[in-house]
Amino acid sequence: MGADDIPRVLHRCRALVRPALEEAVGRLHPWVGEMAAYSFGWCEVGGAPAVASGGKGLRQALAVLGTEAAGAPGRTGVAAAVAVELVHTFSLLHDDIMDGDADRRGRPTVWKAYGTGPAVLAGDALFALAVETLAAQPRGAGAVRTLSVALGDLVRGQADDLLFADRPWTGPERVRPDEYRAMAEGKTGALLGCAAALGAVLGGAGPETAAALDRAGRHLGVAFQIVDDVLGIWGDPRVTGKPVHGDLRERKKTFPVLVALGSPLGGRVAALLDAGDAPETAAALIEEAGGRSAAMAEARRHITAVEAALAGAPLAADAATDLRSLLAYLVRRDV
Repeated sequence: MGADDIPRVLHRCRALVRPALEEAVGRLHPWVGEMAAYSFGWCEVGGAPAVASGGKGLRQALAVLGTEAAGAPGRTGVAAAVAVELVHTFSLLHDDIMDGDADRRGRPTVWKAYGTGPAVLAGDALFALAVETLAAQPRGAGAVRTLSVALGDLVRGQADDLLFADRPWTGPERVRPDEYRAMAEGKTGALLGCAAALGAVLGGAGPETAAALDRAGRHLGVAFQIVDDVLGIWGDPRVTGKPVHGDLRERKKTFPVLVALGSPLGGRVAALLDAGDAPETAAALIEEAGGRSAAMAEARRHITAVEAALAGAPLAADAATDLRSLLAYLVRRDV
């Protein structure tokens, strides 16, 4: 399957999952359900149908493909896909509040549109609904355990990410690249791995297969986050939708920056970042210090680990091909 087939796979999985996702959200309190529908891009504030685009549905696709890779029909993994989509959206609602982000996908975030308290409530409701959805399945106990582990790791990753902001650029307390890898695996990789593993669990896969899919998703999350870091500094705004050098202006401790800070040029990099008034110069110096090349090499190492994890699992051939292509697609961006 080529890159051109990825939209077809995503559309197929969304079409399979959407009715069940709508049914689950429909069980919420009407006001909370409206906020959930708004966060999914289904409606505007007040409930009018939306023209805004929702997400691509990558995590729900991973859940469906994880089920199919285990040899079960995709519909068997729909509950896993619904649960993962609910948890992902819950995490975005709370992330936006913690980060103070006012916009997402070109619209006000839920806390800006409805208020902070209501947004927290909507996130809590989505989390509870995810657990309820999984617990009702024939293999629900194992699925809930898998989700619980991922959620614990996600919280740890988010906590580390918040704490990184207050640590110095240089010195013994600076953030190290290995700490960043652990943060990215928790904050981004845990839920990607959980998505594929949950699908496999509901599809009747053994623990080794589920664990292999979880490892693949976790490595994918680190690679995805590092590529996102590279795009945040050097990406084309017409492709990324982000302002050029945006991460430098926000003084984020991204992987390329951490590598550069640990180089002989680290002092100069730190001074430029502290000044905050010359992002173009900082970007050039970070690249000179090896931050960009080291980041891409690190991303490639994690993609190799994804392939190794999948190669060691007994997966249904056709579904495994779709899964590999989707995983590669997630990090195949203009860098």
